[in-house]
Amino acid sequence: MAQDRPSQMDRDPFVARFGGVFEHSPWVAERAFDLGIAPAHDSATGLHDAFCRVFRAASDAERLTVLRAHPDLAGKLAQARRLTLDSTHEQASAGLDALTDAERAAFERLNAAYTARHGFPFIIAVRDHDKAGIKAAFTRRLNNHTLTELDEACRQVERIALLRLQDMLS
Repeated sequence: MAQDRPSQMDRDPFVARFGGVFEHSPWVAERAFDLGIAPAHDSATGLHDAFCRVFRAASDAERLTVLRAHPDLAGKLAQARRLTLDSTHEQASAGLDALTDAERAAFERLNAAYTARHGFPFIIAVRDHDKAGIKAAFTRRLNNHTLTELDEACRQVERIALLRLQDMLS
């Protein structure tokens, strides 16, 4: 039982278990572990705090790499069933796995326009929304200043991480 608590885990099992919390970015878990995981980090909220400290202290380039690791919503990876298991479940929870052809085309246009404008994919904690809410946020955020979107995307990544940790540690 103690080995299930983050504070009692060795580095390799810790990274294996939590390395995917920030999409394709195990370095967040590695650095958090190296800074020290204490009993206060044994809850989703506690571990999230440790991970967010690492993420926020990372360089702009490192944070941008995390953002760029996220898949487009309802994009080609989803259609080819090549998303991570977490991303697959998250997108399905908002109905993004059951779009009409017209809805899929609209998401593809929004994805392309957003990435062209900002240089990273649109990121939103889809489990907090339905597909209509996601599309509305997409449309609303598309023309924001890139620095505004960078801040919002980082907040959304942190929210996604918290939801994933709650699933893992509850």
